[in-house]
Amino acid sequence: MEFKDYYKILGVERGATQDEIKRAYRKLARKFHPDINKDPSAESQFKEVGEAYEALGDAEKRAAYDQLGKDWKQGQEFKPPPDWDAGFEFSGAGGERAHGDFSDFFDTIFSGVRGGARPGAGRAEFHARGEDHHAKILIDLRDALEGAARSISLRVPEIDAAGHVVLHDKTLSVQIPKGVVEGQTIRLKGQGSPGTGRLPAGDLYIEIRLKPDPLYRPVGKDLHLELPIAPWEAALGASVKMPTPTGPIMVKIPAGSAHGRELRIRGRGIPSAEPGDLYAVLKIVLPPADSEKARKIYQDMANELSFDPRAKLGV
Repeated sequence: MEFKDYYKILGVERGATQDEIKRAYRKLARKFHPDINKDPSAESQFKEVGEAYEALGDAEKRAAYDQLGKDWKQGQEFKPPPDWDAGFEFSGAGGERAHGDFSDFFDTIFSGVRGGARPGAGRAEFHARGEDHHAKILIDLRDALEGAARSISLRVPEIDAAGHVVLHDKTLSVQIPKGVVEGQTIRLKGQGSPGTGRLPAGDLYIEIRLKPDPLYRPVGKDLHLELPIAPWEAALGASVKMPTPTGPIMVKIPAGSAHGRELRIRGRGIPSAEPGDLYAVLKIVLPPADSEKARKIYQDMANELSFDPRAKLGV
């Protein structure tokens, strides 16, 4: 995907204030408005300018865009890394797709970001509940399995007195409930935007994402573990020890098991009222032919066994 340089489109420096961005947008919007400019390319340029302002004219979207674009180099293909927005706090409940006839690039970045009011905007109501905020955090799988109290730090975009977008850190204590799963949200009451008049502040919704674990791959409440076995254990069957979140167990490998076969261990996944299951995914590991004896064993197998691994290919 091609990276869009919104600063270049608006003709402003990366350190421009929000007022400078607004003035640049208004000037270009008038210049390329299809009702004024009859050039065939004016409409597409008008849309591009509008997209750039939608990204940079909002402090939250601009902070997210700057975060993604800081390491991008001219000519490189753009691909957002997974969970790039973890640790950012945004206004709005989250999960909404960006509105407007904008590019795939814009939608890829902002599909889950609902920006707040632009500088200078205010509430029409004298009494209004504060707006809800949302953020995404990464936690260890162990915290999801056992529950934990954690201190988290979020980056909150703001506009300083000079009109620049800045990030400040916000530290909160969060109780991670036992059995939380990927995508689940935790509500922190009163941690959103302040209310107006006599009405309360909004809430902060924390979306849980799980860090990659060296052993287990979570899928909903279930866990998947790659279990290495020897060829003779797969062929003849065996009982082998395997880890589980609650301690090691012995598991029976049926004779004639193939690579990739899944063995289900009930109730050993992520705990809940109905706990998930643990799936042992068999991985047949070949011993190395790194000695004369090992090479002879392999040669004897080749001579004695009538086995063609490519028989089903029809060649």
